[in-house]
Amino acid sequence: MESSIFNRPKSTTAVDWRQLGHCYYPLNLSLRQRFGCRVQKISLDGGFTCPNVDGSLTTGGCTFCDNRAFSPSRRVRRDVITAQIQRGIEGLRRRYEIEKFLAYFQPATNTYGSLDKLRMLWDAALEDERIVGLVIGTRPDCVPDEVLDLVDEYAQRTYVSLELGVQTIHDASLEWMNRGHGHAASVDALQRVQGRHFETSLHVMLGLPGETHAMMMETAWQVAKWNPHGVKIHNLYVVQRTRLAEQVGTGQVRLMEMQEYVNVLADFLEVLPPQMVIERISGDAPPKDLIAPRWVLEKGSIKQALIATLAGRQSYQGSKYSGHSD
Repeated sequence: MESSIFNRPKSTTAVDWRQLGHCYYPLNLSLRQRFGCRVQKISLDGGFTCPNVDGSLTTGGCTFCDNRAFSPSRRVRRDVITAQIQRGIEGLRRRYEIEKFLAYFQPATNTYGSLDKLRMLWDAALEDERIVGLVIGTRPDCVPDEVLDLVDEYAQRTYVSLELGVQTIHDASLEWMNRGHGHAASVDALQRVQGRHFETSLHVMLGLPGETHAMMMETAWQVAKWNPHGVKIHNLYVVQRTRLAEQVGTGQVRLMEMQEYVNVLADFLEVLPPQMVIERISGDAPPKDLIAPRWVLEKGSIKQALIATLAGRQSYQGSKYSGHSD
């Protein structure tokens, strides 16, 4: 595995999450420390596609993704973003007493467009004073230097987090996903975000076909060495209208049981640095689209199982983190 290329020092957190009774460093606590209050993400559709959908790299999109909504012809006007933000804020405020939000450009590859388009979308999102930052989901092969420079420009005037879909360090798994890029793209992207003003988080999937426990832990150790600000972790799950749905239906792919996943998740968390923010511990899919496993919908049960598993080990995030860079 690579030596540390992203292992920058971190400031001490304002609050020790273990003293607050947590077994890992949750995103909601990190945001509360930063902004002084509860902050929620509003998912926004910027009208992007992906290079493995539009034919730039390949077609068909990711094996696990319903790509019908990501056609190359999609366009989103500035006022559409404004309307999405308004709807998102209204929906969240019906459920929570909350005044600050992050604009989360989530579906598809949200840096896969012209600089003018990116500026238009980000400016539109930041027009609302209740939006206190941007979260930009993208692929590691879609962040050329000019895009990173633009992200950095915005990060010097507001909070910005760049979310890179690394998924795994194993090229065979990335090929199975039909990603159209290999692990080297992740290494390259992480090298080039060093020294920037924005935060970087990684997206990782567990339970990929052919990946053993040892292989998943190799990904965990590499994430620990890279030491980004945060990581999203979730299991492989199946939604309708995907090639994965066909593979699971014919028995080609087996999905993890909940406790099986939780055991691996606990192993994963144990080797991560204690200051790394855990932005997600399970998948998230609309109930009407989710095929399996149905336990993905039981977020409370997953969290409680993780807490119980770590407690049974007398363990926590970072308990096995060595901090080495070899």
